[in-house]
Amino acid sequence: MQQYLCTMTTPQRPTEGIRHVDMTGLKALAHPLRVRILDTLSTYGSFTASGLADRLGESSGSTSYHLRQLEKHGFVREDTSRGSGRERWWERSPDGLAIIETDFAPRSAERAASEMITREWQVNRDALLGDFLQNGSSQLEKRWFEASTVNTTNLRLNSDQLLQLVAEIETITERYAALYKKEGVPGTRPVQIQFNAFPVMDADEVPEAADNVGGTD
Repeated sequence: MQQYLCTMTTPQRPTEGIRHVDMTGLKALAHPLRVRILDTLSTYGSFTASGLADRLGESSGSTSYHLRQLEKHGFVREDTSRGSGRERWWERSPDGLAIIETDFAPRSAERAASEMITREWQVNRDALLGDFLQNGSSQLEKRWFEASTVNTTNLRLNSDQLLQLVAEIETITERYAALYKKEGVPGTRPVQIQFNAFPVMDADEVPEAADNVGGTD
């Protein structure tokens, strides 16, 4: 299951199976614990409320309440393939999520909610990456560590080229997600793909050449 944090929507980006979170859903998700619950279900698979409480350091009453709210707004659902009837198991709803921040006015409550959600997602992603960087070489089997990568590539692109690059990479990750989305397959473990592509904010766009701007005399 994938999470998308998008600032725009275009025909070049994959849209099948992607839920664009509306204002109602946005307000329902805008709670740090709900974001953590959704992240945990996305990363590790199904949990009970008590299992989530143990992992997240919360009470089971708190996780039960927030799971019900997430279910009400379609972010999670009951995993009917698990459980003995004594305790419900929960899983992430299958659609990816897109939060289009440009849909919301600056300084609006909706923009603040979207920024809080994306900030919490980033905190959780950074924590997983930091854990890998600190402990991966000593705790993982060599084959897992050697199969992993933390890769930075610096390019000079225009906005159309960046859009094409992102769309191609998203198409690849979607294909792999569709092929290998089943839980419990022997030999597998949770793997998170963190792909960031963005313009560097403290650098300027190269201007067009003077003879290409404004026409001719």
